[in-house]
Amino acid sequence: MTDESVDAERSPEETDADGDTDADATVDVDIGAFYDTLEDRTRPVVTASEVARVADCSQAEAMDALEALAEEGRIQQLNAERDPVVWFPDDYRETAARERITVFPKRREIIADKPTQFTRAQLSQFAHLRDTNRDEAYIYEVREQDIWSAPHETLDDLRTTMRSALGGRHDALEEWVEGQWERAHKFRLETHEDGYVVLEAQSADLLGNVAEQHLDDGVLRARMGDTTAWVADDRTAEVKRTLYEAGYPVQDYRDLDTGDSMPLDLRLDLRPYQSDWVARFADAKSGVLVGPPGSGKTIAALGIMADIEGETLILVPSRDLASQWHDNVLEHTTLGPEQVGEYHGGSKEIRPVTIATYQTAGMDRHRMLFDSRKWGLIVYDECQHIPSPVSRRSANLQTKHRLGLSATPIREDDKEREIYTLIGPPIGTDWNALFDAGYVAEPEVEIRYLPWASEMHRNEYGSSQGHEKRQLAATNPAKIQEIEAVLRDNRGSKAIIFVEFIDQGDAIAEALGVPFISGETPHARRSRLFGEFRGGPLDTIVVSRVGDEGIDLPDTEVAIAASGLGGSRRQGAQRAGRTMRPVGKARMYVLATRGTREEDFARKRTQHLAARGVRVREAEPVAFGDGRVAGTEREDTEAAIDPDEE
Repeated sequence: MTDESVDAERSPEETDADGDTDADATVDVDIGAFYDTLEDRTRPVVTASEVARVADCSQAEAMDALEALAEEGRIQQLNAERDPVVWFPDDYRETAARERITVFPKRREIIADKPTQFTRAQLSQFAHLRDTNRDEAYIYEVREQDIWSAPHETLDDLRTTMRSALGGRHDALEEWVEGQWERAHKFRLETHEDGYVVLEAQSADLLGNVAEQHLDDGVLRARMGDTTAWVADDRTAEVKRTLYEAGYPVQDYRDLDTGDSMPLDLRLDLRPYQSDWVARFADAKSGVLVGPPGSGKTIAALGIMADIEGETLILVPSRDLASQWHDNVLEHTTLGPEQVGEYHGGSKEIRPVTIATYQTAGMDRHRMLFDSRKWGLIVYDECQHIPSPVSRRSANLQTKHRLGLSATPIREDDKEREIYTLIGPPIGTDWNALFDAGYVAEPEVEIRYLPWASEMHRNEYGSSQGHEKRQLAATNPAKIQEIEAVLRDNRGSKAIIFVEFIDQGDAIAEALGVPFISGETPHARRSRLFGEFRGGPLDTIVVSRVGDEGIDLPDTEVAIAASGLGGSRRQGAQRAGRTMRPVGKARMYVLATRGTREEDFARKRTQHLAARGVRVREAEPVAFGDGRVAGTEREDTEAAIDPDEE
């Protein structure tokens, strides 16, 4: 908008004979001036200062005018937690027909309006999805750990991805990213020609004032030069963890052992992207395969085993998953039964390929057996468990090739950085590419908000506190009717119903006449029921958290989350992942009680999926019409949730 056009909109009384504006005149920033600013900035959200520049007025005048327009319902505002507030038109769905990216470089924040799946996949490589506004706006922030663990070999590669996703360069943001990239390359671990491990710093000051100051006595055995030090054999994991926490990720360039030879071949062909994973791991020698459930991370891991041809320790979170791995190794490789063993509460076999649970491997009396064997590869399945106190003990096996597998390497305590620190950097294909190629079915995720089953249930909720309040919302009996409606709409499909509470699982299973599988279900019965669901006549099962991770149920077409672990993003992605198989349509339904904190939890649990390019929409329940019930206004004064809800 030119200065001339601004003057042309002012009345004659506002402009004197010389064309100057009277200082006492009031500038009228109307809806037309607001849209002129949108056009000038070529995006659907603007700040008050941007409106002031275009309308040639003060920021205070622009803010007053914008607030007045908002009160009239002609525009809306979005407060991204810190100034400035951004403003957008009330009918922006019509005015913004394409995706728009707004970048706030100084605070490293990105607002993506109607982003495509490809853009979201790109953003996830260097930014963290902090919040979503229904299915339209996504708020990202770029954190230190996002740059430290970015899946790029060079800074130029990272810049290319950023500029593609953001629609151009943003110098202030790129300058900060470059600083973080350099910070992540100031320390490295290497193998000395005599076989011991050396920590090398970029400068003598870094070695003396950072490494030696932060590391405990005995971790560095001796100085070897101004910038190098000898690392104690069993303390490399401590070096990586401590320096990471100090803000200096360590690059790991050690020569890793292959252990005793164990030749094997695969009995099947790898998909192109799986072959790429194997090749990239061969170069990196450690890392985490990140891909959606159903993408074949287990098969790719077998390909890596065949490439290394060394004895392998596979760590898993449960006995069910150990048995599944045992079957996969025998079915898809040339190894025989005498070469594959399980080591957990039900079996104690140490063999060239040993599959153990994290809990057993973390016990002192068993860990010595694993420490003493020359493993060529250690596989951490469902590696998001690594930061937990029991599982992290196994991560001290730092002298081997380390491979992590996870569809959801995120944690609600934000300790996912430890996964990449202790195992290696992420290696993976963006989810959208696998959806497009047809290898994995993209799920249709739908959040449905339900009324209370009765006024009595609503009143009981209103008088409760804390954990009891959350449990009442999660176990709302109205969910049973909605589950029945979902199953009718998907008649003949294999369906899993997830619950968080045992009593709710029992009630749903009884109402539907189907089995309920929980941690209390005997192992033999659990395996039999999963088998009947996997390839037999059983079409519907109800499961507790035991179904969240790892269990391979490839025929699943419908997942219903009747209740969940607070706002756990990881759990939401894992449960949706049960439907991510190339078997036709994949559908997930998340049920939440209207007017409770469960609404926010439902959105948060699907947040990780949205960041990966999956479309998440909100809909009214089928069994209750429009779902409106008197007295179900949203309660913002609800008591704080328990720490374990997050």
